[in-house]
Amino acid sequence: MMLGFLLARAGVDVIVLEKHADFLRDFRGDTIHPSTLELMHELGILDEFLKRPHQEVRELAAQVGGETVKIADFTHLPTQCKFLAFMPQWDFLNFIVEQGRRYPRFQVKMQAEVTDLVEQNGCIIGVKATTPDGSIEIRAPLIIGADGRHSVVRERAGFEVMDLGAPMDVLWMRISRRPSDPGQSLGHVEAGRMLVMIDREDYWQCGFIIPKGRMDEIRKRGIEQFREDVASLEPFMRDRVSELRDWNDVNLLTVKVDRLKKWFRPGLLCIGDAAHAMSPVGGVGINLAIQDAVAAANVLASKLAAGNLGDGVLHAVQRRREFPTRATQRLQILVQNRVIRRVLGGTKPLTVPAPLRLMQRWPFLRRIPARVIGMGFRPEHVQTPDDSRPHR
Repeated sequence: MMLGFLLARAGVDVIVLEKHADFLRDFRGDTIHPSTLELMHELGILDEFLKRPHQEVRELAAQVGGETVKIADFTHLPTQCKFLAFMPQWDFLNFIVEQGRRYPRFQVKMQAEVTDLVEQNGCIIGVKATTPDGSIEIRAPLIIGADGRHSVVRERAGFEVMDLGAPMDVLWMRISRRPSDPGQSLGHVEAGRMLVMIDREDYWQCGFIIPKGRMDEIRKRGIEQFREDVASLEPFMRDRVSELRDWNDVNLLTVKVDRLKKWFRPGLLCIGDAAHAMSPVGGVGINLAIQDAVAAANVLASKLAAGNLGDGVLHAVQRRREFPTRATQRLQILVQNRVIRRVLGGTKPLTVPAPLRLMQRWPFLRRIPARVIGMGFRPEHVQTPDDSRPHR
């Protein structure tokens, strides 16, 4: 969506296909990082964006055992917005659609699910999709695969996927929130258990982290025991965990960390999770995908306008984004293996690790994780022109 908006803004004809009728998915990622907010500022739409319902978090904290520790301080970042914005992804996507529709070259087709690629002489020249009105075929000089970690596009293209592994899955759920509840934090960590909590104003979006592949075992223990597991981590929720009536109120996110060896073929480029599925660690997935979109637009806009889309052009996008992808995934895997795996497999009471204790003693150290989470390893900047006359 972001790439479509940027290309249409630069005068390129774009059609975005979305398989659903709307964007209302409860458990999509939704942490909008300072790097993304900076892009909104560069595009001149930040003020309008921040009018949408959201929460602003300038420091991240978590409860480790019985102690609350501060982990990241975003107030010193060299950005317009020195905070994380928690905004439901459907609001974010609807906002980008509204901005894109100001440009006559931008189209979005809802309820259009891509099912296959159209190939001619080794080049991808279009896609096939199903719609309520029947099957359609759309041809274009360039197809962008941005259909997530279960990408149909990358599967049909036959791309080689490198699975980097993940030791956990996440059970997402919603539990009502009350004005007297604690403020936003990363959640609670105890030996053998981890709970992530996102403040949605009138409810908590909770992620209960479990060892990889243990869902069947947890189901066998029963929903009552699961409610008790949640309440034992956050006792203030004990009087409302009954809102989890059965397993239909709990959604399993199968965590994957992978990336394509090659992100492109003639006529086709993958970005975002379709090119590199990210761990939930750090909540960076959506922001890394947006950085991909900006980099792709910067490289592709003038080439698309000139009709010059050789392999070297598509390769330039991968070269630009491969380092930040690899570096981010390497850091996520380090956290998964050194922290999450040990916590989930542990039985002894947790104590605050030495690096976190140093952050409590010397607060300036919290700027380091804030920089990595908030900015990423190679923040992009909008270089595409706004040379298409908008309409309202």
